[in-house]
Amino acid sequence: MKFILPIVLVAVTAVLIVLALFGVGHARGTVGIAAGSALPGLSPKADTPEKAVSNLLGEVQRRNWDRAYATLAKTSRVDEPAFVQDWTGSNGSLRSFSSLESFDARPMQATGDDAQFRVRLHWSTPVGPVEDIRDLHAAREGDSWKVVWPKLDIPAVPAQVVPVTYLRWDLVNGSAPDDWGSRNVDAPHVRIVSMNAVDSAEGAVVMGEVVNEDTIPAFVNVNATLLDASGTAIDDESSFDKIAHVLLPKQVSPYRIDFPNISLKKVKNVHMDVKATLVPASADPVIGVMNQKIDADVQGKSVLHGELLNQSGQTVNIPHVIASFYDNNGKVVWVSDGYVDRALLPQTSEPFAVEIPKSLAGTVHNFHVVVNEYSLGKS
Repeated sequence: MKFILPIVLVAVTAVLIVLALFGVGHARGTVGIAAGSALPGLSPKADTPEKAVSNLLGEVQRRNWDRAYATLAKTSRVDEPAFVQDWTGSNGSLRSFSSLESFDARPMQATGDDAQFRVRLHWSTPVGPVEDIRDLHAAREGDSWKVVWPKLDIPAVPAQVVPVTYLRWDLVNGSAPDDWGSRNVDAPHVRIVSMNAVDSAEGAVVMGEVVNEDTIPAFVNVNATLLDASGTAIDDESSFDKIAHVLLPKQVSPYRIDFPNISLKKVKNVHMDVKATLVPASADPVIGVMNQKIDADVQGKSVLHGELLNQSGQTVNIPHVIASFYDNNGKVVWVSDGYVDRALLPQTSEPFAVEIPKSLAGTVHNFHVVVNEYSLGKS
């Protein structure tokens, strides 16, 4: 009798493992929707377009590139190295440090021989979760379905000489081991020029703009403390990455501070504090913001679209866009940001898009975009 319970447990465990193996990619699916997360196992035969898409994305999650490439149709116009690079990124981009966490694929239209899907990809990245939307085309090949992958436009940067004309500020350390304060070196003069507090779906948001009024560069961070009617602090937060931290002389940056799960109804006052530190800096790389336009994306959301043009000879590994939106009185009504998951190579451009809350889309009269740049090997 004492061996019956262990035998039963082993048998039940084996059954559950078999069910898990043949349920890959459908752990939370519904009819007509392929969904999945990274689970080990064998991909089922793609006898439907949904299974073809699910098999492809399941292999991408497992980073099994040979099997992922094998799920593509013969009419695909991409070789395997380019296909892999499309998923894994290159040149130290944000995609290079990301992994596909899960996906949802919804059919848009279908016939007997082909089908169109809109795929929502959920990426895990060092800067937090990132969502990507792609449209995929599946086609029938014999008695199975395959995904047709389009030709990829991978930028090729030619050998060239790019003249350097940018300004640069260096810090020269003296021979004494003392710190900056004892040398009478003042911190840069940085000032908050506007502040607006609003409620959002996630909680309270404090936003505005800050300017470096000095003639030297500054590393800037903005902090805010919410106070109740008695003057007691409810919460304090910083702008974290929702600000251009390094401000050159006279440069303006938007900032945004989030207070999750806090309503402004509880807030009587907001205490603002800006910290500025002298840092070495340069005006290179120069990143131009081109073709900016507010429009609706494929999901019907209001977004600010545009392109980032790297006008320098340096590679920008991770571009970060921060946009401030104004009403017709010049008041900052929202600050939004987004990372570009492709590296910005010299003299090339990449598209960007940042979202505007639906409730504010009709009040936006103007906008201003700044770009943070994170490059490997730079402190």
